[in-house]
Amino acid sequence: MSKYDVVVIGSGPGGYVAAIRCAQLGLKTAIIEKYNTLGGTCLNVGCIPSKALLDSSHHYQDAVQHFDKHGIDIADIKLNFTQMIARKDAVVAQTSGGINYLMEKNGISVYQGTGSFVDNTHIKLSKSDGSKEQIEAAHTIIATGSKPASLPFIELDKKRVITSTEALSLETVPKHLIVIGGGVIGLELGSVYKRLGAEVSVIEYLPTIVPGMDSMLSKELQKSLKKQGIKCHTSHQVTSVENTGKEVLVKATDKKGNPVEFKGDFSLVAVGRKAFTEGLGLENTGVQVNERGQIETDTQLRTHVPNIYAIGDVVKGAMLAHKAEEEGTMAAEIIAGQQPHINYNLIPGVVYTWPEVAAVGKTEEQLKKEGIQYKVGSFAMRALGRARASMDTDGQIKVLADAQTDEILGVHMIGARAADMIAEAVIAMEFRASSEDIARSSHAHPTYTEAFKEACLAVHQRAIHS
Repeated sequence: MSKYDVVVIGSGPGGYVAAIRCAQLGLKTAIIEKYNTLGGTCLNVGCIPSKALLDSSHHYQDAVQHFDKHGIDIADIKLNFTQMIARKDAVVAQTSGGINYLMEKNGISVYQGTGSFVDNTHIKLSKSDGSKEQIEAAHTIIATGSKPASLPFIELDKKRVITSTEALSLETVPKHLIVIGGGVIGLELGSVYKRLGAEVSVIEYLPTIVPGMDSMLSKELQKSLKKQGIKCHTSHQVTSVENTGKEVLVKATDKKGNPVEFKGDFSLVAVGRKAFTEGLGLENTGVQVNERGQIETDTQLRTHVPNIYAIGDVVKGAMLAHKAEEEGTMAAEIIAGQQPHINYNLIPGVVYTWPEVAAVGKTEEQLKKEGIQYKVGSFAMRALGRARASMDTDGQIKVLADAQTDEILGVHMIGARAADMIAEAVIAMEFRASSEDIARSSHAHPTYTEAFKEACLAVHQRAIHS
């Protein structure tokens, strides 16, 4: 029987990063993945393929709608959807191959199959060819991630009533895509198909899209999506979803309780994700799960069994790849005897629509609820020379700073390249910078990041360009 210091179950962003960090720290490490490719949901059917399609569809939309304004005349622009999907698949394959390389480079043993606990230190491996093997682990890190959630009355036939997984590999562009859920996944995939010519209707139960983000972001994003032709129906409760054979019929009630119907050729159910623990054999250990099916851990990511840890989507908190990566690193370092920490308040959230949406820290609603006195500075992207040059003028940046100390408490931005710009805010807040610190830091001109500086200037009523 092979023995390891650490066995990681699951090879998504949390799992493979945890394995690499364990190996770097001199621990004999193995990783178990039930699918044929490494990378988990994020790489195979999540973050990476969706961004590949978002990028391709953005190029197509630019060519159709904007190239002529730049003086680029292209006659007869055609969509080759088959090639677009093929490019997405190639990006996924290349990235997965990169993880294989990293496993080999770091001397990590890779097992393909389903891992389940025999007891607290032994894991049974069930391989796809039917064979079985048992390995011993002094420590185990559970990184099995999540899977798409649904509603009790919805039958996911994966043909016309689909999840994000199927939406990434459709054979044709939908005529009318009905998206159930106005969160990140639904809006990103809805954006892809709207750019490619589909009619897109988003049905959201709550009063705002991207619920949980600052209300400014919700309002600004909905305005931008409306201009793009995406119809967002908020405060609507879906009551039934039926595949009639040739179309999907979605019934709902609006905020006044009136019945409404939506007909389309596909319905994407994007109501969130849930922790995936099936088949782990947790009943053979002392590992406990909460009422939401998430594995319970302490502040050091230990389960109720001291030598078993859990990270990423399978535990509480935001279901984000970069959050899983930080937890994977933390678990590895704790096992190695170090004392790392994670500031969960500084884990940024991003929506890869266009304009992009990004945020870190407290929302204005949270500060009000907590009774924290704050100052606000905002700056519109349309006032930037760089934004006008690129024709990306939608959006704004809002900075929230402590009323007494001026420490930045939250940054909320919507605009071109917000997904990249949010990193500056994260670093600033990690070092507890004040809005004045950013306001007095030189930002290259012309860039989108000047909007962050201007928003910080605006905290003190000193914005130059507004």
